[in-house]
Amino acid sequence: MTINNKLISKGFILAGVMNSSVLLFSRGFTNKTINAYDPDVMSNFGMLMILIWGLAYISIAYRFKNVKWLVAVFAIEKLIYGCVWLQWMMTNDIGNVYKEDKMAGIFYSIYGLNDWLFCVFFLYVFIRLLKQQ
Repeated sequence: MTINNKLISKGFILAGVMNSSVLLFSRGFTNKTINAYDPDVMSNFGMLMILIWGLAYISIAYRFKNVKWLVAVFAIEKLIYGCVWLQWMMTNDIGNVYKEDKMAGIFYSIYGLNDWLFCVFFLYVFIRLLKQQ
């Protein structure tokens, strides 16, 4: 299956928008429940960096063909977040998060799935760009 460049550009924009949803789930970085359950990764600073990654995805949406190695970096970044999420899910009780705050529970339920999805997307784009050399 081949995805056209226009759809790939939309994928980069969607990845950025999904990262920007951290603003919604964190209620503008005021949701302390998210911070409390993973203070290393999901501190307010960590969530700000997630937002910055999202802006980086959007910034190359129409120029991704020129920065194939940056696309590889995006895939690695998403792989790392996906692995961190899996580890978190295996060592925490998501039910406790939902009891404290539904938005935080939804956030912890989906953020890693989002990271795995876009890891595959970025990897696909990178491999496609390598083959075009």
